[in-house]
Amino acid sequence: MTPRSTSGTIVLFGGRSEIGVAVACRLAAGRTVVLAARRPDDLEAERAQLLDAGAIEVHTVAFDADATDTHLDLVHSLIAHGPIDTAIVAFGILGDQVRAENDVTHALQIAHTDYLAQISVLTPLASALRAQGSGTIIVFSSVAGIRVRRANYVYGSTKAGLDGFASGLSDALHGSGVRLLLARPGFVVGTMTKDLMASGVAPAPFSVTAGQVADAVVRAHRRGRGEVWIPWVLRPMFVGMRMLPRAVWRRLPR
Repeated sequence: MTPRSTSGTIVLFGGRSEIGVAVACRLAAGRTVVLAARRPDDLEAERAQLLDAGAIEVHTVAFDADATDTHLDLVHSLIAHGPIDTAIVAFGILGDQVRAENDVTHALQIAHTDYLAQISVLTPLASALRAQGSGTIIVFSSVAGIRVRRANYVYGSTKAGLDGFASGLSDALHGSGVRLLLARPGFVVGTMTKDLMASGVAPAPFSVTAGQVADAVVRAHRRGRGEVWIPWVLRPMFVGMRMLPRAVWRRLPR
């Protein structure tokens, strides 16, 4: 008979996210994992990774980040898999900055997926975990939102908004038994940025891989931290960058 997990379910919103799957794999041993993504029947590679990492069971459910009217029912249905120990919110798009500067539809798509849809998931998720009285939510912001740059201001502005929302939500959850871990990685070399680099854009200084982000996030999670910068050196750097005159800031490369 297959042993049952007693440690709570791990839920990944964005079941194909390279970083999200890497985090889930590091937490999967002895757990039930739920992958929420478009085309849930096409997640065999991700399921295999999680089972190899020690997950007891891996379920897949349909999740369309942009279909915000479905998110409340989805969160309620996930509770059926048992108490949620950790919810990883790792969906999003990078978008095309040049296109977004002239194509309002594309700019709004980036804003919808990377900000509005995040709120649409985080709000009912926080309510469900409050009712449960326990659990951790992992949210991925970015250093791109700490001070928005000319080179990627559409994407950066969504991360600025998400960072503020998640910071406020973390304070609102204080004392409820629910914790929010806010991750602020720098430039991540991986699936999401491969097209950007193929176009000739060089990785920013202190770039990290998905595995390095996952290691830092899981370490912070296990230590009960409320936020983590990846790599840590970016935190003092951005304290200084916030003080740079705008005339200097706007000339900085990506």
